[in-house]
Amino acid sequence: MKYLATLINAYSRRRSLRHVFPILALAMFFSGAAIDRVEAQKTVPPKTVVLVHGLFADGSSWGKIIPLLQARGLKVVAVQNPLTSLADDVAATKRAIDAAPGPVILVGHSWGGNVITQAGNNEKVSALVYIAAFALSKGQSVNDLYKEYPKPEWFGSAVLDPGGFLTLPSSAVSSFFAQDLPAAETDIITATQGPAYVRAFDDKVTETAWSSKPSWYVVAADDRMISPDIERATAKKIGATVTVLQSSHVPMLSKPGEVADVILAAGGMSPKQARNVPIKK
Repeated sequence: MKYLATLINAYSRRRSLRHVFPILALAMFFSGAAIDRVEAQKTVPPKTVVLVHGLFADGSSWGKIIPLLQARGLKVVAVQNPLTSLADDVAATKRAIDAAPGPVILVGHSWGGNVITQAGNNEKVSALVYIAAFALSKGQSVNDLYKEYPKPEWFGSAVLDPGGFLTLPSSAVSSFFAQDLPAAETDIITATQGPAYVRAFDDKVTETAWSSKPSWYVVAADDRMISPDIERATAKKIGATVTVLQSSHVPMLSKPGEVADVILAAGGMSPKQARNVPIKK
């Protein structure tokens, strides 16, 4: 604006006012447009990443991802699923979506993929990200899926308590769940895992957000909880943008940088752009 004012003053000394008015109008137009852009930037809330954990886990399973996303200016919320039923977990996730101030990138790990599939049909949700996750079809349950695929070895290691809740012993966590993590980390996973109600495996998906939302998928090539064959077939079915990582079932813990890049891409920011964004301190 200072530069335009200088031009106008110089021009007006040589021309009549009727020649100056078009330049003045043009200057006011560009000034107004700049102000509108600034005001729009002030009023548009930042994107929110809603992270949905799976079975035998809790919100702390995103502990390495959260600071990477926050450093890039994203708001992050980790849902604490009760793991008592698909409906209960979906309700917890919907509360997080409703509370988000802006557009939502919805991320689900493992069982959490079913949750975001069911909960993601919300106008706030702009993208779905599946991390080594289920993305069931309408009318399908996890037990229905395993009528088509061999049951994984870990099924025989899970411990069922009198109330019908499953947990993984430490040996199963280190052998099947997170075999590429050091013992210090698998011990924490074992201690913080959320028991899963066994009947939830029969809960059927009734809505499929992936049918209408753009999706990204991280295939964990060394997964021993969900077969990588299931993951690849799932990613193809939902038409997702696929990233394959040489990882156990928990790539967000073993390869957090790569997983964060996928989430950022779902938010419209390429890994290169993400690296160029000043990190908030």
